[in-house]
Amino acid sequence: MSTPEITGAAAWGPMQWVGAVLAWIWVGVPFAYGLYQLVLKIPALFG
Repeated sequence: MSTPEITGAAAWGPMQWVGAVLAWIWVGVPFAYGLYQLVLKIPALFG
């Protein structure tokens, strides 16, 4: 019994990894900044 190849699951090249990392940074940095700003404003809601 042989293992079938999974189509579309080929190994990524270096440029694909760079693109994926940049995409996560593009989304992650603004999200983290917004979350940080939200946490800073929480005390004002109760004070």
